[in-house]
Amino acid sequence: MRLATLRDGTPDGRLVAVEGAACRPVEGWRMQDALDADATAEEIEARLGQPEPFDMGAALAPLPRAFQFLDGSAYLNHVELVRQARGAEMPARLRTEPLMYQGASDGFLGPTDPITGDPDWGIDFEGEIAVITGFVPRGGDPARAAAAIRYVMLCNDISLRGLISDELAKGFGFVQSKPASAFSPLAVAVADCPGWRDGRLHGVLKVDLNGAPFGRLETGPEMSFDFPTLIAHAAKTRDLSAGTIIGSGTVSNRGADGGPGAPVDAGGAGYACIAEQRMVETILHGHPRTPFLRPGDRVRIWMEDGEGRDIFGAIDQEVRA
Repeated sequence: MRLATLRDGTPDGRLVAVEGAACRPVEGWRMQDALDADATAEEIEARLGQPEPFDMGAALAPLPRAFQFLDGSAYLNHVELVRQARGAEMPARLRTEPLMYQGASDGFLGPTDPITGDPDWGIDFEGEIAVITGFVPRGGDPARAAAAIRYVMLCNDISLRGLISDELAKGFGFVQSKPASAFSPLAVAVADCPGWRDGRLHGVLKVDLNGAPFGRLETGPEMSFDFPTLIAHAAKTRDLSAGTIIGSGTVSNRGADGGPGAPVDAGGAGYACIAEQRMVETILHGHPRTPFLRPGDRVRIWMEDGEGRDIFGAIDQEVRA
């Protein structure tokens, strides 16, 4: 089952089930209602109304606002590159315990909403995988965490790189440097999601910047912490309410030689954020060459199944001043 939320003039939109180019409204429920009820596919199907054309451009985030958004950093290659570019050692603890921060969740961007902000803030995209959970009791049990995963989607975790260093220097985490994130139009039920196995999504995350390939990244093999581990980490000391969103962090691949990787146009898998390309440029050349996003730039993030069919719909955003 694939669910989307369409604009209807309210913050939470209207929930629809999508099949091909058509959709059917889920009568009487919004996405959070379905999650609170822990609804099965059969229970959702029992509420479906009459078919109508599905307008991808009218989609909000599948869950337009959530009780919690917790974003991990499950791809250690990304963490290693960040530290290597700074000349810092990789603490051993980061290989056994995931990094995680709590992001803004009171209002997400839709998949085609513009990215706005001062270009001097260093606007960047981050292509990620995300899951929506049912209720998770505290205690950090990976088996219960795995059973609580309900839907899979894509995320653009927008970052303002020029503000991050000052915030982290205070020793108290992100606030201003992490504005609202965007999500794919469709949330796919975990049981129906192509490539889902072993608590990870296996496939190729595709990222284009201004129409040119920027990343073609394998999402499964280099995810060092799977989603059950991330969820259990988040739930160690607190319950997670139904409708909690957990992000994977920036998808990142090593190069074929085990090194930092290369751009797509140089035969590599590329990158899921500009910062990582700048890190590699710094490591190789002593300084970054690629600029962060400017007004008029456009980023597109999507995934396809083994037969080339779009799985989640595309995050397709233009930068505006």
